[in-house]
Amino acid sequence: MATIDGARWRAVANWLNLATPCGLLLARASGCRVVDGGRGLHFALGYRPRLPVAAAFTVGNVVLFRGEADASRRPGLVDHEARHCTQYALCLGLPFLPLYALAAGYSWLRTGDPASRNVFERRAGLADGGYRERPPRPLRPVLARFRPGSRPRG
Repeated sequence: MATIDGARWRAVANWLNLATPCGLLLARASGCRVVDGGRGLHFALGYRPRLPVAAAFTVGNVVLFRGEADASRRPGLVDHEARHCTQYALCLGLPFLPLYALAAGYSWLRTGDPASRNVFERRAGLADGGYRERPPRPLRPVLARFRPGSRPRG
């Protein structure tokens, strides 16, 4: 019996769960040029919309890069994004997005940064993604800002 390697399994799973077709649709809608990235990945080059604020981000097996990416100059970033592709597959596709948003919100509450305590970013490798780990901060002052009757700072 033939075995399926991790990259092929991830590519098939993300195609079937519709995450990769959604990523390709986003790439087309944002005017990206799509090239084969190897390992079952598609690189969408020239992403211009302001959000999300990142050098690269992933939807299914599609890695969207700002500008014309040279993956050979940042292999750690490609590895980081490939790990996110696996996370999409394990989350059954697009449910990854709200789960990621919750993890980013938790990280922001704990550290003031959406990546430092985000389980998805940590598992993908913070440093490979270009993130610095920030220490946790006390929650009480952060949550006090959201209490009814509290004064906004600024």
